[in-house]
Amino acid sequence: MKTAVILSGCGVRDGSEIHEAVLAVLSLCEAGHEVSFFAPDKPQSAVINGVTGKACEESRNVLVESARIARGDIRALAALEQELDAFDAVVLPGGFGAATNLCDFGVRGAACEVDAGVADVLKKCRNAGKIMGFMCIAPVIAARLFGNEGVHVTVGVPSSVSAACEKMGAVHEACRYDEACIDRRLRIVSVPAYMDAGDITACYASAKALVRGMEQLVILD
Repeated sequence: MKTAVILSGCGVRDGSEIHEAVLAVLSLCEAGHEVSFFAPDKPQSAVINGVTGKACEESRNVLVESARIARGDIRALAALEQELDAFDAVVLPGGFGAATNLCDFGVRGAACEVDAGVADVLKKCRNAGKIMGFMCIAPVIAARLFGNEGVHVTVGVPSSVSAACEKMGAVHEACRYDEACIDRRLRIVSVPAYMDAGDITACYASAKALVRGMEQLVILD
C-alpha cells in the first residue's frame, strides 16, 4: 500500500505529536506500506514553547516544521490533492497541531472548521473509498467532516472531546490505547494514542492497532 501521512508541524503542543508520527510511520513500514509525507504550506496558528507551554511571539510554517519529522522528504499538501489517485490510504497523527493547524477545534470546539486543503483531500478519500486513519485528537477532523454520515470514531475514554465529536454527529466508541475503532462503512480507523496511552510503549501499541485496523479494511476489499 501507498500511504500518505499528513503532518501538522513538529511538537505535541503546536504540531504533530512526534512519538505518534514516528511510531505510526514505523508501524506502517513494518507492515509493508510505502509512506510519503505531506503538510499544509501555511503559518502555524500559534507557536508554543515546548518547555514552558507558553505562546511565543514568532511565526513558523507548518510545512517547514513538519519537515523536521520527515527528515526533509516532504511536500506541500496541495501536491497530495493533485496525486491522491496514486495513494491507497491517508493517516493523520495527533498532537495539538491537528486541532489548531489542520482544523480549529482547539479554539472553537464542536463549531470548528477544517483546513480547506485537508477537507478536500479527506472528502476525496471518502468518495474514492480510500482508507483513512486518525490518531489521538485527530479524529475530531473525521467527526467534523463525516459526522453528518454518523461516522464512528474514538478519542479514548468519554471526555469533553468525545462529547464534542458526538455533538458534530459522530458516534464515539470508547477504546483503550491498544484498540482501534473501525468504521467499515466509511473506511475510517481511529485510535486513542496519547489520549489514553501513558508512555511511548503504549503509544507504539496504539500505532500498531491503527495499522491492524487498516489491514482489516484491506482484507475486506
